[in-house]
Amino acid sequence: MPSTEAAASELQDRATLWSVGEIPASDVVSAACDALVAGLDSPGLRVLAACTRAEADYDVHDLLPEALDELGLFLHPAASEAGQEAAARALARRMLAGELKPWELTFRINQRYGHELPLTARLAKLDDEYALLEYGGDEAVAQIDAEVIAAARRLAAVHPRVPAEPTYSPPDARGPTREFPLNKLQFP
Repeated sequence: MPSTEAAASELQDRATLWSVGEIPASDVVSAACDALVAGLDSPGLRVLAACTRAEADYDVHDLLPEALDELGLFLHPAASEAGQEAAARALARRMLAGELKPWELTFRINQRYGHELPLTARLAKLDDEYALLEYGGDEAVAQIDAEVIAAARRLAAVHPRVPAEPTYSPPDARGPTREFPLNKLQFP
């Protein structure tokens, strides 16, 4: 079972990747389920984790902000530089985890941000080098792969801010948490 910190980091990464269109909403729901299993808990996280695959595409947009907020996590706007950097870091972590090949990382970075994002400019340039080596030898590709892996390690070394403990605390269990008119009814 992953630690709560690892589960929170994974949830935040998946939320970031979803926000830029890199992964489907159902992957965010899966990360919410994993976070619950790891020991994170909040009402919003439970509701998010309860989404079906069919509901995810419609509901994640509305449910995710509350769930992240209750856990002390955040989601940068996808178009902001901070959001783009967070997405690049999340992609780098996916490549290091074996979910992407080095050339796939550079291709996605170059396709999404080109050479404009300073943090990923070197990866975009390495994608250009892959393109030039389309008919090149395996040694040249291996050398570029090694450079991509090194760049990905540098990117992935900066993790999103994940609180040690969630900021959500359950309401007092001694009484109702909301006043409802039915709570005041008296029966003979």
